[in-house]
Amino acid sequence: MTLLLFNRFMLAKVHSAAVIGIDAYPVEVEVNAGWGDTVIVIVGLPDAAVREARDRVITALLNSGFNFPLGRTTINLAPAHVKKEGPSFDLPIAVGMLAAADQLDISRLDRHVCVGELALNGAVRTVKGVLPIALRARADGKTGILVPSENAAEAAVVDGLKTYPVRNLREAVAFLEGELAIPPFQVDLAELFDRPAEDDLDFADVKGQESVKRALEVAAAGGHNILLIGPPGAGKSMLAKRLRTILPPLSLEEALETSKVHSIVGLLSAGQALVTRRPFRAPHHTVSDAGLLGGNINPTPGEISLAHNGVLFLDELPEFKRNVLETLRQPLEEGTVTISRAAGSMTFPSQFMLVAAMNPTPDGKMPHESRSSPREIQNYLGRISGPLLDRIDLHIEVPPVPFREISSSRAGEGSDDIRSRVVAARLAQRQRFAHRPRVTCNARMGPRDLKACCHLDSPLLDLLKAALADTGLSARAYDRILKVARTIADLAGSESIRADHLLEAVQYRSLDRTYWS
Repeated sequence: MTLLLFNRFMLAKVHSAAVIGIDAYPVEVEVNAGWGDTVIVIVGLPDAAVREARDRVITALLNSGFNFPLGRTTINLAPAHVKKEGPSFDLPIAVGMLAAADQLDISRLDRHVCVGELALNGAVRTVKGVLPIALRARADGKTGILVPSENAAEAAVVDGLKTYPVRNLREAVAFLEGELAIPPFQVDLAELFDRPAEDDLDFADVKGQESVKRALEVAAAGGHNILLIGPPGAGKSMLAKRLRTILPPLSLEEALETSKVHSIVGLLSAGQALVTRRPFRAPHHTVSDAGLLGGNINPTPGEISLAHNGVLFLDELPEFKRNVLETLRQPLEEGTVTISRAAGSMTFPSQFMLVAAMNPTPDGKMPHESRSSPREIQNYLGRISGPLLDRIDLHIEVPPVPFREISSSRAGEGSDDIRSRVVAARLAQRQRFAHRPRVTCNARMGPRDLKACCHLDSPLLDLLKAALADTGLSARAYDRILKVARTIADLAGSESIRADHLLEAVQYRSLDRTYWS
């Protein structure tokens, strides 16, 4: 192949973007081809992966049949004060080099954003974070985005932005030159949300445990955190895994938020457009605080953010390291997590339902059957701090299932029926808090909301006072009981909290007295 020497200076600019936190920011890839020794210089705080783009791009250009510009080529990634990471700038750098070398008409570049990693043969490989990049492109007024074919589905969910999938560098250049018509990729959002679940989990599979199912229904209806305490084999994990089958379907806004987090971590599978089911994350008890909270050198989302708008299941809760569990306190209270590192401070969403499970004693037996001493039991339970426990609204005992129920052929109530009641309760809450967009469910109510929505008349106040005294519950359980009672009233379709609602809510805190006092 003959290498041509271009005898004039030329500057080209290609629009791209990068992700910081869960949002994207625009990046201008400026390429200047000029005189001097043949060298390519990349500036603008590139990391190692971006610096290596020089060799990938040169080889991809040559293997795609393009001429390589001789002389000094300077590539600037603006803004220069923000560190650029990852291989997603390969495609815009290659396009910019061709435009600067006068091998590509740049007239269409100003209306499009380009992202993609280049293989040595010129193929365009999938990259992370395409969904937030597409959202940013639309916000910046761009009309189209060029993405790897495998990322086209997630970019195409952004309404008002045309998504053009490209398989290789030659396709991208031919499209920008107007020589190749690539139809914009289309996604049917209604069809995405109507797809059946990949698993066949259903509450009908659970034998017995009707009281626990009721507690999980209440938790789902109000978005409450729940702790399941019972011996091994009682069905704690089985019940927890089916919780998301009774949660309300994701709205489009929630699906976009959730998919953004999964996109930047690279968890969207090839061709997947959106996360359309509520996430269920179940990290092992050996997880580190960075794995749960997020972090590393460059802050990235952890398990609690991957569970955003879904369920975080912590099995064997006392086996988690104490410092790891304590990191949950801020996300549970605020719905976000802030991570500070030398590279900067990032805030990720973490509005999830916590479902925790544990044995009642170190040997797994109920307290009256355990061979563990009272001190051993207390030390075991003491691994969970009071402040963390205080953020869990329902503490539920999960007893062993009697043989007659295990062997019964009668199916329990299915997830669809339970979910219909949960959805109706959530709808009532959404209408109640229409003026408070940050309060998405009863569990998120603040002190003012409690006062306005959980009013108790004098007889009910006396009843609650007597219940707290009789059960030995602390005053700090008061707000939690009111929130759960409000949810029980919503499930019953009641405008006000009644005595039976209040007493059921108190029952869900009875383990405070049994185990924690």
